[in-house]
Amino acid sequence: MSSISHFLSDGWFRDLLCFSWNFRTLSGPENIHRFLSEIVDGKSRLECSGLRDFKLDDHTVNAPSPFKLPGPQVIEGVQGAFTFSITNPPALGRGFFRLTQDIDRKWKALTLFTNMQDLIGYEESSTDRQGLYEGRKTTWEEDVDAKFRAIEVDHTVDWCAVSLINFGGGQSGLMCAVRLGRLGIHALVIEKNARVADSWRQRYPNLTLHTPTYQSSILYSPYPTNFPKDIAKGKLTNFLDSYAVNQELCIWLSSIVDSTPVCDSSSARWTVEVQHGDQKVVILNPKHLVLAARSGRPRIPSWNGMEDFQGALYHSDFHTDAEQFRGKRVVVVGAVSPMCAFIACVYSRDPHGAAEVRNLPFSDNTPIEELDLRMNSLPSAFLLQLMKSGRTQHVKIFDKELHDGLRKAGFNLTWEISPGSGEVGLAGFLFCRLTAGTSKLIVEGKVKVKQGQDINQFHKDGIEFKDGSKLLQMTGNEPVMKATRAFLGDKIAEQLLPEVWGLDSEVRT
Repeated sequence: MSSISHFLSDGWFRDLLCFSWNFRTLSGPENIHRFLSEIVDGKSRLECSGLRDFKLDDHTVNAPSPFKLPGPQVIEGVQGAFTFSITNPPALGRGFFRLTQDIDRKWKALTLFTNMQDLIGYEESSTDRQGLYEGRKTTWEEDVDAKFRAIEVDHTVDWCAVSLINFGGGQSGLMCAVRLGRLGIHALVIEKNARVADSWRQRYPNLTLHTPTYQSSILYSPYPTNFPKDIAKGKLTNFLDSYAVNQELCIWLSSIVDSTPVCDSSSARWTVEVQHGDQKVVILNPKHLVLAARSGRPRIPSWNGMEDFQGALYHSDFHTDAEQFRGKRVVVVGAVSPMCAFIACVYSRDPHGAAEVRNLPFSDNTPIEELDLRMNSLPSAFLLQLMKSGRTQHVKIFDKELHDGLRKAGFNLTWEISPGSGEVGLAGFLFCRLTAGTSKLIVEGKVKVKQGQDINQFHKDGIEFKDGSKLLQMTGNEPVMKATRAFLGDKIAEQLLPEVWGLDSEVRT
């Protein structure tokens, strides 16, 4: 297979659905050759898929251009996007390449990414894009009402998004429903809360998006250009409310799944009992069930004496406001991301509170679709290798003063996924970092740190080391698949992936 010779000896190939109904990440010509040579329907996988009509995509920001990966050993080359067609199944694809020179100065592939974009014959519908035109006898409201009635009376809806932990009507559930609706699929969203985006609305007052607007775009509805970079929760909830209306989504609010859904393999249908508001239980038989959940249930440790503690004691998932802590001392257990948000919330009630501007290494001029293509084209394992090779040290230089201040204050920084495995930095921790002014508060001594000391027990008015009369738990969440198992039952859960997030055997997230 001559095409394999165009990869570097340590080159990477990542494929999303072009050569199999799976996501694959392969390293090295031998592994890539083995995958593409596998026999499918009497032909090699490469021949069976029949990729053709390759064209450079030179009309976007991902048009071919030089690239440089900084670090101790700089990697330079040419990168760019391309388009192609797929023969089996008939589809359109888009990819991304990075070429560098080998020791003989021959240009070869460092990374190659192929991604199925559209199945031919199943493209998005454009039948309703004309809107209200002359001679039309129904109004927009009547059209939407008829659309909703068609979905609600069809108890064999094609797709049903449910809230596992109050998130059916959050960003993910809403965008899935919109996208599938554009593909002509009946989509019904079931949301436990009384309003869309209540999962945001019910949190603490100074909550904002943890990523800038240009990294958190909403499908088909980019944020207005005059929105702030960090969107406050109130503005976001209003935006999601209007998004659900403008995208004509059929949503059952104040609704819950009443019992464990059952899948009938012979009919390829689910049986889902839904308590729809104050109405009687409705039985649905969708083809597909999507759990639009953000994370698992709160992980709450158990310590002796907790039942006797008379102060406030709760997990960060249940934090709504810091006003109750004004003028009081607070102990925060755990140094995960919510810790930063909670401390910022507490200090927002203090006239001497601090703030920190976050600068992330992405341009806000890059369309989110193009940024996604570029980032998805980079295999996770390759990125971790780059970081271990010294690029983490290179990145740390930019925040050296901050890191030194944190260490001096007693806050130990972790750069490895496991001890001795090599420093991967932000890439290994899903870009988690101290934000919202928390790091500055620690450096300035306004937030004290106890490193590596566990709690022995609670007393009536405090904890054993007597650092405060209040405790908030920042102890993370259980794996989302644990909640999924409780929701769907053991039989279905055994057929699913063992975990969401993390890295699998091919080091894919």
